[in-house]
Amino acid sequence: MKFELKGKDSQSKARAGKITTDHGVIETPIFMPVGTVASVKGVHQRELKEDINPDIILGNTYHLYLRPKTDILEKAGGLHKFMNWDRNILTDSGGYQVYSLSGTRKIVEEGVKFKSHIDGSYHFFSPENVMDIQRTIGADIIMAFDECTPYPCDYTYAKRSMHMTHRWLDRCIDRIKNTGPRYDYQQALFPIVQGSTYKDLRIQSAEYIANAGAQGNAIGGLSVGEPAEEMYAMTDVVCNILPEDKPRYLMGVGTPINILENIALGVDMFDCVMPTRNARNGMLFTAQGTINIKNKKWEDDFSPLDEMGITFVDTHYTKAYLRHLFAANEFLGKQIATIHNLGFYLWLVREARKHILAGDFYQWKNMMVKQMDNRL
Repeated sequence: MKFELKGKDSQSKARAGKITTDHGVIETPIFMPVGTVASVKGVHQRELKEDINPDIILGNTYHLYLRPKTDILEKAGGLHKFMNWDRNILTDSGGYQVYSLSGTRKIVEEGVKFKSHIDGSYHFFSPENVMDIQRTIGADIIMAFDECTPYPCDYTYAKRSMHMTHRWLDRCIDRIKNTGPRYDYQQALFPIVQGSTYKDLRIQSAEYIANAGAQGNAIGGLSVGEPAEEMYAMTDVVCNILPEDKPRYLMGVGTPINILENIALGVDMFDCVMPTRNARNGMLFTAQGTINIKNKKWEDDFSPLDEMGITFVDTHYTKAYLRHLFAANEFLGKQIATIHNLGFYLWLVREARKHILAGDFYQWKNMMVKQMDNRL
């Protein structure tokens, strides 16, 4: 994997870059649609490529390990071939899913014992076997195994957890060094900064992760319930330490406003289930603000979903038609809303890139944040 900086904003820490892997180019800043179980929920791969057009999508190690299972993925030749996707894929390590299973898992130094949400069977994740699983899945970018702390989290626990994440990282690196890729392309390992919302811990963790010398770095343990101001403060601290010549990935973030504010702090990569999950519940993101398409006010509104006509869907469907589909409980309504929201997120990061390269990102970002904060 190779990363090149192409430009910086003069009034913020925003960067425009280019990541090159064996599956192609990723222009940053980038939003990665979440394809948890080898599918971006509700969207065909053809629509994903043609109407949304991301350079990279995300898969989930925990879910893919449980279903369809690694032996099936290996027989298929890896996740790319299994799901018919010839562009980049990133897999998270399962650390966040283990965090979310707090009632049915046990964390020890060796790893984590957890109970499947599918059939109740018990499984064990260690840094070593999570690397092996991600080798088999075959993503272009793979994540180190970490513990994601909850919010709020007391200082003693956060510190202990952070140091264990660092020890696990060392084991992940050793495993990657002693194994090779399963398929005919390379994989890049990203370690994850932890430390909850404690500045001194975040500094320690960012320094440890920076010294690991990985090809890219991630920031975890945020967007787990903390106020946005705390997220921004921790991201700012970490981005000041992580190397400038490596991509920075803020995991699980977030709203369109969160994304723009974190781009301004120096983040390059994002993922979140929000655009797809909210779409299925009738919430649309637009440049003018958010829309609850189920509201009666849209019943006879024949304007595009976004007044600027920025997504594929805007040129084909009206607010009135989409509201009708939701009222009639038609699956097509959720599908159209999902394509729109993902298209909007990709438009947003690509516009951010244009403005970074043009040198006026900061002013544009402030204008967009104000606009998108409206409820229409």
